[in-house]
Amino acid sequence: MRVPSTKTQNNFGKYLKYVEAGEEIIVTKSGKATAKISPCHDEDIVSEERSEYRSSGDWVTYDEFLELTEGSEQRFELIDGIIYNLASPSYKHQHAVVELQGTFYNWFKGKTCESLTSPFDVTFFKEEDNICVVQPDIMVICDKENLDENDKYHGTPTLVVEVLSPSTRSKDMLKKLELYKQCGVREYWIVDPINEHILIYSLEDNDIVNNKTYLKEAHRTVRSDVFAGLQADLQDVFA
Repeated sequence: MRVPSTKTQNNFGKYLKYVEAGEEIIVTKSGKATAKISPCHDEDIVSEERSEYRSSGDWVTYDEFLELTEGSEQRFELIDGIIYNLASPSYKHQHAVVELQGTFYNWFKGKTCESLTSPFDVTFFKEEDNICVVQPDIMVICDKENLDENDKYHGTPTLVVEVLSPSTRSKDMLKKLELYKQCGVREYWIVDPINEHILIYSLEDNDIVNNKTYLKEAHRTVRSDVFAGLQADLQDVFA
């Protein structure tokens, strides 16, 4: 992100949040780069594990998040005032995403709903002063009327899929489950490519009304409760 020196001086605390989130700040003067503020990582910490960032307990606002993402090539999420840096996924992660999206794409083709993959922002208005932005690995949207003139989505996916990574496990299983439950998502798939199982939550009225676990070693297919007939082959997902 390139920032004029006057802005850096007047809003250093704000830009420090961006640096803590993994963003490099190039300070400019008269349009020329004069300095660089870079993240400092402990050599003993694996970078993939540094996915959650909050500056001195400060709440990162939605407007601050938009400013960061609009000027950055990195991918971020904002949940409950905390910025999460999305690390590059592993092979197993991407294999599971591709297999599931292939199944979803073919099943929804020609239907009202449509499946999409990350990177694609989904904005949830959890509370008036708590706007969250996430990029699910796969989402099924049935309310395409909520796309604005810039093709930005302001609706609620009916079904969301998250594939776990070491750096996102806690966020996906706890924070995102709570977020999706509160904001109207009807079905949430949590895919574990390491332990080779898929956990499905059925959500309604801010509550979990049902959950099922599909194991590769015990089940041939995983089935949606919301979309009757939608199923995926576990042997392919976890090949």
